Amino acid sequence: METALKITKIGFIGLGSMGLPMAKNLLASGFVVSGFDIKPTAMAAFTAAGGLAAKSAVQAFTDVDAVILMVINAAQAEAILFADGGLAALPDHAVVVLSATCPPSAVEAIAARVVVAGKRFVDAPVSGGVVGAAAATLTIMAAADAATLAAVAPVFAAISDKVFHVGTRPGQGAMAKTVNQLLCGVHLAATAEAISLADRAGIDLNVMLKILGGSAASSWMLKDRGQRMLEVEPVVTSAVDIFVKDLGIVLVAGNDSKAAIPLATLAYQLFADVSQSGAGASDDSQVIRAYHALNQGIWRELQKK
Repeated sequence: METALKITKIGFIGLGSMGLPMAKNLLASGFVVSGFDIKPTAMAAFTAAGGLAAKSAVQAFTDVDAVILMVINAAQAEAILFADGGLAALPDHAVVVLSATCPPSAVEAIAARVVVAGKRFVDAPVSGGVVGAAAATLTIMAAADAATLAAVAPVFAAISDKVFHVGTRPGQGAMAKTVNQLLCGVHLAATAEAISLADRAGIDLNVMLKILGGSAASSWMLKDRGQRMLEVEPVVTSAVDIFVKDLGIVLVAGNDSKAAIPLATLAYQLFADVSQSGAGASDDSQVIRAYHALNQGIWRELQKK
């Protein structure tokens, strides 16, 4: 019978806009956290909060009970775990928690290699953005066996107030996050389309947002992003390129599952068009620029006739 694992020491890779507040919340809950990020400013903020600065990602895997990967994508996770030697440095029976948004098939492949090496694996993408990360109110979509999930429960309690056990098979957590991102991206694009139509009709957009926000047409995305769509350069809470990546993952998952996803495909193209125009780092509400461009093009065509 496998000995129950008590997690007290954690390695944390990826101290970005979400990773840093997550690591800080772990520190505040009493965990010993060894962190690594390629950005010196992130490392400085982490150590100022009481974290232990690792000199490399591999060092953050040494002498810990679990490691959390809050990296950009699956390729980065694979490089750290396998090419750079992180997994080899991790103690036997320790837990790898993959919280990056990745294609389900990639998560399955990573998990298989981790388990073969004698380590445990939790597929645990998160949702809630920077605000949720700071407030420790993230939603975690976890796929793991019951024993491993029980071991990481105190860790998750420090960074989240909603943990959903979506299955035991690696990739199921990633699929749950993929479905979530599909709807987020489509809602954003639909909000942009609605506001764009109201704008063309000369309706006061602030009034329109109040109407939509109080009707059956409302959505969380409309309420959170709608007002920012009226701004030229709103504060960035999540970039256009994040949805280019995430909706790209949706397309991969749809292809792997042989599922029809026409709305997600269109939403992806709108975000990609805005990114290709040079606005990939802008707030994701600026997907509305795709509609501005389309409408300007239509107007130019009408003028030619």
